[in-house]
Amino acid sequence: MLIHPTLRMQSWGFVIGAALFALGSAPGLSVLLGTAGANTAFFVGSWFFTAAAFVQLILSGSATTSDERGTAIRAVWLSAAIQFLGTILFNISTGAALHAHTIKGDMHLVWNPNAEGSVAFLVSSGLAVLVLRRAGSYWEPRSKDWQSVWLNTLGSIAFGVSAAGAFILQDGTSLDPNLANVGTFVGAVCFLAASALYLGSRPTAVPAMTTAS
Repeated sequence: MLIHPTLRMQSWGFVIGAALFALGSAPGLSVLLGTAGANTAFFVGSWFFTAAAFVQLILSGSATTSDERGTAIRAVWLSAAIQFLGTILFNISTGAALHAHTIKGDMHLVWNPNAEGSVAFLVSSGLAVLVLRRAGSYWEPRSKDWQSVWLNTLGSIAFGVSAAGAFILQDGTSLDPNLANVGTFVGAVCFLAASALYLGSRPTAVPAMTTAS
């Protein structure tokens, strides 16, 4: 039987992925899990992110739109495409974290893709905010789309802060491990909340306007 991508599938993927990132970085729990356990949670979670982002990319529709002024790339599609790229970079980063045992490996295979993925999420969220502005949805706190976009934007900022704290110093330590952990946890909670908004929605092949995470 052919399975058609739906908003609910997308939302569950992001919720599970975000929950695993929150588990791996939660204060207290991350200590109990240890480095290997936390990194495993991040790695598995990153693949749920990627699967969900792929569904979102499919649901975002065509890449371009045309009118009397010509052809242009659709912001909703571009936001989803950049986000999908970001999740792949997180796959690389979290996978490398399970095996990298050198300073050079940590820097080039773990931190670099992590930072690049965080930038991709920020750009994706920025485009989603732009779509809201174009639609005139400056302040619609009762709208699920509005709530989701801003929660995802806060999550992307938190992931960016986390990447800054995780910067690898010359001695192999992180710039600020606590900042990296807190940023990851806060970002994951924001992403989880943003996608959980749609779990009660009726299954549909039509995406939310800009669920950017």
